[in-house]
Amino acid sequence: MSDKSTIFIFIDDDTKPIAELATPVSFELDTRKLTDGDHILKIVSKDPSGKEGIRKIPFVVRNGPAIAIEGIKENAVVDGVLPLMINAYGKGDQKSFLIEGSETPQSIPYWVWIAIIGFVGWALFYLVRYISITQ
Repeated sequence: MSDKSTIFIFIDDDTKPIAELATPVSFELDTRKLTDGDHILKIVSKDPSGKEGIRKIPFVVRNGPAIAIEGIKENAVVDGVLPLMINAYGKGDQKSFLIEGSETPQSIPYWVWIAIIGFVGWALFYLVRYISITQ
């Protein structure tokens, strides 16, 4: 009889473990084989006396292209026609980065418009004041 615990690693509701290992162990989970979305990593440990422990770890896989949307937020209440800006881009791989399409174009934030209008108003005030003093 071994004096080490054994762990069984499951993904989601699979009945067959993806790995059966003696502890302690380092393990690499390859998420490229999983679909994008929510998953659960379930680790079942069995000690030498036969007692079991279970730990479930929820995680999200996002290997596919990233999707950025401007014009609507999650759980938003909307009506009418919505202008949306949608961009999807891949990350490339671990060795090379895809620069093309990786930046999502966005509209100018409202605070930038306020700052521009404030600056133009300030500049016009001093321009009018300067012209009135010099005449």
